[in-house]
Amino acid sequence: MRHEGEVSWFNERKGFGFITDDDGLELFVHYTEITRNGFQTLKPGERVSFEITDVERGPRAVDVRIPGEKTHGSFL
Repeated sequence: MRHEGEVSWFNERKGFGFITDDDGLELFVHYTEITRNGFQTLKPGERVSFEITDVERGPRAVDVRIPGEKTHGSFL
């Protein structure tokens, strides 16, 4: 199930940050989970869609996408 939220912060040098979903849940995000063309980074305040997986350290955002942004090879 896809969720939507906003990037709280993202550290490009370290390759991770946090997203707050529309229900207020804060999720860890790693650059390897960002699905977009070019440099895998996010900007604070940017709207994103994602799936949630639970790991030992807590909820994590995976398959992170920018709504409306086409990715290489995307048919959406």
